[in-house]
Amino acid sequence: MKQSHILTVDDNSEIREIIRILLENENFKVTEAPDGRTALEALKKESFDLIILDIMMPELNGYQTCLEIRRRSNAPILFLSARTKDSDKTLGFSSGGDDYLAKPFSCNELISRCKALIRRYQVYKGKEPEKSNGSEEPSRPILFHHLTIDENRETVLTDGKSLELTDTEYAVLLLLIKNRRQIFSAERLYEAVWNEPYYYGANNTVTVHIRNLRLKIEKDPKNPVLIKTVWGKGYRCD
Repeated sequence: MKQSHILTVDDNSEIREIIRILLENENFKVTEAPDGRTALEALKKESFDLIILDIMMPELNGYQTCLEIRRRSNAPILFLSARTKDSDKTLGFSSGGDDYLAKPFSCNELISRCKALIRRYQVYKGKEPEKSNGSEEPSRPILFHHLTIDENRETVLTDGKSLELTDTEYAVLLLLIKNRRQIFSAERLYEAVWNEPYYYGANNTVTVHIRNLRLKIEKDPKNPVLIKTVWGKGYRCD
């Protein structure tokens, strides 16, 4: 089995060392970067299964670095920061982050989040589709309003044009569309997509990802018709 490769970006060398030791003990390969620009240079040379990103860094901060990363990679991004306000988390998700963990952090929780993010990435984006042995036909594209979803290629088209979704956005969209008319509460959606127990604050994570997804797939995000909010209950696709 290929060793998963993690890029950790933080200007604090002691924190990078702690993270590296923790992750290497779990058999992950770890590359360190002291700032955003170094991280972007690393991405030109290698691909990563996960990026752990601090926010408060010199020159390029974490949000700016995340936006630049998203121009070239859909690998999951875990923000690891001492900034814990809801507005900080919302900005992190809006810039393309997949998850957010506050400093000081629990070692077990960090490892758990990393494994969950990598597992989702490998399921939805990171793995090449298995070659058919001839006994199974490839699944047909899913047509939904102006969207075309090809599960074999893991692509989403809107009116024939390719959409760039993160692996988390793709997972949310696929789950809702394949379970049309079912209402998914934030808790149910989080546990199904993030593949970990719901926790306090995860509702905000789901809300931001739904909002980002609507900005990409809806013709009028302020009046969504693809992903509808069922007030007090959750979300559904009709």
